[in-house]
Amino acid sequence: METGIVFAGFGGQGILLAGKVLARAAMEEGFEVTWLPSYGPEMRGGTANCTVVIADEPVGSPIVDTPWILVAMNGPSLERFSPRVAKGGLIIVNASLVSQKVERADVRILLIPLNDIAQELGEPRCANMVALGATVRGLGLFSLDPVLVAMEEELGTRGREKLVEVNRQALLRGYSFLNALR
Repeated sequence: METGIVFAGFGGQGILLAGKVLARAAMEEGFEVTWLPSYGPEMRGGTANCTVVIADEPVGSPIVDTPWILVAMNGPSLERFSPRVAKGGLIIVNASLVSQKVERADVRILLIPLNDIAQELGEPRCANMVALGATVRGLGLFSLDPVLVAMEEELGTRGREKLVEVNRQALLRGYSFLNALR
């Protein structure tokens, strides 16, 4: 088994962090993992994406031609990566920022208002964790528990307890969204 996941969006949306948390959680669950970040020279507002490969044997390459899951945090990312998603795969779309339709009938589509949920939680920066929660549920490889632990480890706790708690809530909200799958 080898599964590729692509997180894509603008720089500053927490794309790389979401991928790192997923990779760390999968590694703690005993899977072989690669995490490959890609971003433009701009820190915020430029493009960013990362690929996570989760496998039950050593990963031959961190490059994924046909990911099983795509998390598209913005329209340009959806346009760029959605044609590559494997048949039967899952595309998670940030419905708060993306208005275009996904023109594929051979994949599952999950429209989640990621930014709106983050705003409801009082922390606009946690939209990435809402997306990650849905991704973990869509993968079905392990529970959300190791992801919660990995998120805490990545964020650290000294002085960031409030961020850890709101990100925990964001992960839980995203994890519950898979029931809304189209």
